[in-house]
Amino acid sequence: MAYDFDLFVIGAGSGGVRAARFSAGFGARVAIAESRYLGGTCVNVGCVPKKLLVYGAHFAEDFEQAKGFGWNLDEADFDWQTLITNKNREIHRLNGIYRNLLVNSGVTLLEGHARLVDPHTVEVDGQRCTAKNILVATGGWPQIPDIPGRELAISSNEAFFLEQLPKRVLVVGGGYIAVEFASIFHGMGAQTSLLYRGELFLRGFDDSVRNHLREELGRKGMNLQFNSDIARIERQPDGSLLATLKDGRQLEADCVFYATGRRPMLDNLGLENTGVELDARGFIKVDEQFQTTEPSILALGDVIGGVQLTPVALAEGMAVARRLFKPEEYRPVDYDHIPTAVFSLPNIGTVGLTEQQARTKGHKVKVFESRFRPMKLTLTENQERTLMKLVVDAETDRVLGCHMVGPEAGEIVQGLAVALKAGATKRIFDETIGVHPTAAEEFVTMRTPVGA
Repeated sequence: MAYDFDLFVIGAGSGGVRAARFSAGFGARVAIAESRYLGGTCVNVGCVPKKLLVYGAHFAEDFEQAKGFGWNLDEADFDWQTLITNKNREIHRLNGIYRNLLVNSGVTLLEGHARLVDPHTVEVDGQRCTAKNILVATGGWPQIPDIPGRELAISSNEAFFLEQLPKRVLVVGGGYIAVEFASIFHGMGAQTSLLYRGELFLRGFDDSVRNHLREELGRKGMNLQFNSDIARIERQPDGSLLATLKDGRQLEADCVFYATGRRPMLDNLGLENTGVELDARGFIKVDEQFQTTEPSILALGDVIGGVQLTPVALAEGMAVARRLFKPEEYRPVDYDHIPTAVFSLPNIGTVGLTEQQARTKGHKVKVFESRFRPMKLTLTENQERTLMKLVVDAETDRVLGCHMVGPEAGEIVQGLAVALKAGATKRIFDETIGVHPTAAEEFVTMRTPVGA
């Protein structure tokens, strides 16, 4: 059968665009459909605008710290709308870049909602196209629990477009999105409470990291409410919101922000017209080569429920392109030692195993930790402290994990990820000469294990 395309990609996010561009570069006839955001969640309502807002929030601390260095600043004045307008302008520019990347690569771009008609046919706003292979890369979508008044709450999608900065914010959730937005709102001057139904946020991160961040956020004056959850939300006569917690307490706010997980975006996708199966969590079921249970359909990124990070989706997109159209260069995605950052204030950077994971896997571990006040803060009244931690296999001396809470943690840990990927030992760390004076040099100067 002759098909219109060799590959049809549904979803122009990070993974979909990568797969489309490189498949076209390998000589394939490729089309891609996107109904919302060119660039996907990351570019439009995720990583990129979030970090721009984090930068904006951090200026409050920078202005305060500047006094210790002799800068006498007038009282700072923050305008939320200026930040949002400039952010929107930058995202619009990036949308154009993504459009040009696709078109210049020879990819046919269809801007509209794509729906599967059968295993080889996609319909986009009434236009039907056939393809030998179809890739589903539609990403995820925020979900707000079904409680009375849920329509009064917002998610990260809406937070990026608020017309004004709320004075009082309740952030609900314990993942990285919740912690990041709590830092953003708090840093910009909003009275911020972070509610999480568990004992401590950031489940899955190293316990030292979690506890250290809790101490630092508390030191900054954020209201942390653990073992807390909202039962209902109501609008009050003055327009504000009243959140009643499950324990009966009530909190007033101008904004209730939910960051309680994301679901795969499969709405009206037409999967029922194919043999694609979902797993027990509702994600698309795939094998190690991103093949679904329908031979002509593949899936990657957040819709498959794996590691939900932009660079991972990019790697998966490249793997799909190579397997389909340049198999001699194909290699599977390596999910070991994936570095990640949480852009809370202060930042978190981490790569490799946590101490708990290392022990669970049977490693006899040595732990090295350092907590110190960054040099930049020594001329200020800011008492924030940085945490650095190494988890080492006591028998092989191999470094199993690197963890940090502090300024530019993500930038520092990216370099350490290369070392871990290469199998660096603690001895190699010790023999590496540090860059002085920096915070990063602490990772190569820790000599005494904790408790030794």
